[in-house]
Amino acid sequence: MAAIELINVVKRYGDGEPAVNNVSLDIADGEFMILVGPSGCGKSTLLRMIVGLEDITEGEIRIGGVRVNEMAPRERNLAMVFQNYALYPHLTVFENIAFPLRLAKRPDHEVTERVEHVAEMLELKELLRRKPSQLSGGQRQRVAMGRAIVRDAQAFLFDEPLSNLDAKLRGQMRTEISRLQRRLGTTTVYVTHDQTEAMTLGDRVAVLRKGTLQQCATPRELYENPVNLFVAGFIGAPPMNLLPARVSGGQVELPFCTVPVPQGVDPDEVEGRLLIAGLRPGHFEDAEYVEAGKLELGQTFEATVDVTEWLGNEQFAYVPYESPPEIRAQVEALAQELDMEAAHPQLIISLDPASRIQEGQRARFWVDVRRMHLFDPRTGANLALSSAAVS
Repeated sequence: MAAIELINVVKRYGDGEPAVNNVSLDIADGEFMILVGPSGCGKSTLLRMIVGLEDITEGEIRIGGVRVNEMAPRERNLAMVFQNYALYPHLTVFENIAFPLRLAKRPDHEVTERVEHVAEMLELKELLRRKPSQLSGGQRQRVAMGRAIVRDAQAFLFDEPLSNLDAKLRGQMRTEISRLQRRLGTTTVYVTHDQTEAMTLGDRVAVLRKGTLQQCATPRELYENPVNLFVAGFIGAPPMNLLPARVSGGQVELPFCTVPVPQGVDPDEVEGRLLIAGLRPGHFEDAEYVEAGKLELGQTFEATVDVTEWLGNEQFAYVPYESPPEIRAQVEALAQELDMEAAHPQLIISLDPASRIQEGQRARFWVDVRRMHLFDPRTGANLALSSAAVS
């Protein structure tokens, strides 16, 4: 096991544009670090630089305190699990797992002992004589993980290992990977574009955008305190509601109600500004299901519901609203960057599954205004967290 340090790491290709731009990141010994972001953000490139499959243009990478920039991949003692499993079709499960030990010329008795130990850990003992073509997708991925574990590597690197699996199997494999990492305590760097994997697996999550690190924090911190509009829009499912917000007289005028300027934002510095307010669907409720003592902590309002979705354990209501062209254009551009479909402006409200609100109904809702964020449309910065005053 070893800590991994990325110090001002840059990767440029032939066109000169940085695929990874001045990324600095400290990954603690034994930590499970997630690299997440939309397609093309540089997360896989960063992982490949750590393992040595990509050269570093600028900066430095240290593993266990040792500079590895000039080291070949085989000298870094890292184990990588790929998206496509990368198993040898002509070898049995046993020999696929044993392959790194064979390369290291380990004695047969040690190979057998270690492969059987790993196979038992991954519930593969009954499959050791099979070939990869006789395995399911989840079994193949466990074999690939076994080949990585058997090496006693300093760190595990996962490059979108679950993206070829169906949704149910992905959930099962997430649990297995999490349990295994906690058991082994090995430093792990895991690349994914799936925020569910990011939020459920990682000790910390590093969010990348166009090669630049936006925020690195625990999943809860990312969800509750995104540093900018990009992180706010990327983290959360359903996504955060991004609403036009006009500040006037110390109040924030939203499409459906007027609320106080949130704590941490100086009302004088945003007076008269058109901003973007962020409120998650879970910060709303059907007012009929809010306790009396809680009502006064937020704001109630009425709105007409366009569509409802009942999913058994959760329910959502969709309320359309009007948005100024400049705010709508920015939100649509963000949705496009995040590979989401840009729909017409609508408020997403999370309801109690027992709520009986119907489509087309004028209903009374409650919003927890204490949880609202305000973002600068020009810079995207979260004004409550920004150290610089916004004029």
